[in-house]
Amino acid sequence: MPTKLTGIPETLLIPLWARARETKRSDAIIRDEKALEMLERIDYDFSRFESTWMSQLGVAVRTEILDRAIGEFIQRNPGAVIINLGAGLDTRHERLDNGKISWYDLDLPEVIDLKKNFFNETDRYHFISRSLFDFSWMGDLHLSGQPVLLIAEGLLVYFPEVKVREIMNELASRFPGGEMLLELLGPALVGKGRFHDTVSKIHGAEFRWSLKDSRDMETWNQKIRILEEWYFTDYHRERWGWFGMVTRFRALKKLLSNRIVHLKFDQ
Repeated sequence: MPTKLTGIPETLLIPLWARARETKRSDAIIRDEKALEMLERIDYDFSRFESTWMSQLGVAVRTEILDRAIGEFIQRNPGAVIINLGAGLDTRHERLDNGKISWYDLDLPEVIDLKKNFFNETDRYHFISRSLFDFSWMGDLHLSGQPVLLIAEGLLVYFPEVKVREIMNELASRFPGGEMLLELLGPALVGKGRFHDTVSKIHGAEFRWSLKDSRDMETWNQKIRILEEWYFTDYHRERWGWFGMVTRFRALKKLLSNRIVHLKFDQ
């Protein structure tokens, strides 16, 4: 199955490859058999990522952290609405569906077209073919007071802060009481995509945004409240090698390690 993805949309193939690669390990942090199936069917030179162990491990840890956090949210809110922004070929709905939640995967039309080769929509699982910044996608949601969780995994890091502020202010306005899980890049990596082990291999993709202190987002909008955060290198230290040793120092960890931030939009 050929793919013509380029630029930022092409980056979705990195976590797909990483999850499939992790699944093959005997000591796998996460297992994603669906990712293996998709990898085999997509006509793309995944060999370019073969030596990129750090990104591969980072995706596995990121997946574990998010799966746990989303699973806990669903346990607390079994009839919730989950909105996966820039969903790519994520398989999380299959892994975490409790038979009651409503789930929306939002991405660009070319990505959703690819996704439809592997997943089927249902009365509780929906695709939205739209840009994140075309706010009309919010009108496609069927909400009636259910708790809402938004996910932005490997997404906002590719946009400048002015655009990130724009979407965060819109989300704060449109989803009062909702929660969000988003990935923040190690701030030292902003503008350094050419040195990154996987992003450097994709033309047109660059890291454009991060924050040294997640709570800076609280100054953007009085409704944004940071609840907690999880740094990738705090998990599975035996796999991080020299990078794990370096990031044991808190100052370096805050500069170099990606993290998942859990926040809430107050009413």
